[in-house]
Amino acid sequence: MKILCSSLESLPASIPDNVKAFTFFERSTDPKVGGIGNGWVRQLENAGFSPSTATWDFVLFAFAVCAADFAVVRKTAADGWTRQLKLEVTLNDPTLWSREIPKLESMLRTLTGDFWTLRFTDGGPTPPRGNRVLCDRDCVALLSGGLDSLIGGIDATAQGKRPIFVSQLAHEDSERQRAYAEMLGGGSWHQQWSHRIDFKGRREPSTRGRSMAFYALAVLSASLLSVPQPEIIVPENGFISVNPPLLPGRMASLSTRTTHPLFMRQLQEVLPLLGVDVRLTMPYQFKTKGEMLAECADQDLLAEYASNTTSCGRFRTYNRTHCGRCVPCIVRKAAFLRWGTNSDRTTYRFGNVSSAGKSSADDPMAVAVAVLTARNGGIDKLLGATLSFASPTERSSYRYMLESGLGELASLLERDGLL
Repeated sequence: MKILCSSLESLPASIPDNVKAFTFFERSTDPKVGGIGNGWVRQLENAGFSPSTATWDFVLFAFAVCAADFAVVRKTAADGWTRQLKLEVTLNDPTLWSREIPKLESMLRTLTGDFWTLRFTDGGPTPPRGNRVLCDRDCVALLSGGLDSLIGGIDATAQGKRPIFVSQLAHEDSERQRAYAEMLGGGSWHQQWSHRIDFKGRREPSTRGRSMAFYALAVLSASLLSVPQPEIIVPENGFISVNPPLLPGRMASLSTRTTHPLFMRQLQEVLPLLGVDVRLTMPYQFKTKGEMLAECADQDLLAEYASNTTSCGRFRTYNRTHCGRCVPCIVRKAAFLRWGTNSDRTTYRFGNVSSAGKSSADDPMAVAVAVLTARNGGIDKLLGATLSFASPTERSSYRYMLESGLGELASLLERDGLL
């Protein structure tokens, strides 16, 4: 499937039926053409943004990846999952990007599990030219409304850092994102945006590429900073980041890789080649979620807000309530148990993992099988080639972290009578 993401001026007069087209920031009158970020440039200019061409082209590329990921349904692929995506994007400096196509295609292959073919052409929308504002912040931190990003914000401010907090607007989390940014002293610089991707037709729900928009917003926010090579803090626990396959059927892109170390390394390597000089840091890549809770710099503040964060993969399904039985919920419960037995005040649809019922038991079963596989055959039997991406020195650290994470999960399953 071919996807074209273009400025309105560069959009062809006629769009073939086998092409899904999108326009950046301005809507086409053609109802078949989708939109990305309609009206956003004016909003950015009013807020004082004036990013470099390199930064802006990265934003265009990242949003185009998200649009392609949303617009092509996996069920139409030959194997029902792996897509062949041909993405063409209009940029301001396509020559620079064309030199890095092999690296970019490999990076996206890691992220979404699909086969990407990229093409960059001239004619992209020019960067906003607002009157740049004086910013007293010194780094950027992702703030999703989840538990890890809350801990990341608390730890960063405790270390004396002054982050610009960056959030993707989400109906369930927008209010808590604002509350956390304000509580951490960054309310006035909190950047809360949406990619505003809309189109007619079915939308792919797996959204493996959605994190690209998050990184684009972070890079754009970093353009406000006056420090050299600004830091972008990506606060994710190592267990979820590596996301080891709990069952053989959960290999590759069936497990999300939004912060997988291999993808993050590929992204960091390509950014300076594209003229984007930022530094991505993952301070918790060797920490479990339970360790993050236990080692957070402000335990009182964390105790006040931790249970109000969101982790659930099915939060909308249960009317903005944690289901309690998806993998993110199970990892969350296990982390709270590691932190302290009375610390979790979260409302769960299924309070006990073993009470999920047969129709909702896939994830608890997968976690139990993973725990028993590691317990009976050793951690390496479970992991297989999972850590092949890591250097020998890092591999032992990842291995220890994943073993600790499985220990947290085992404690939860034993408490709930599943083991």
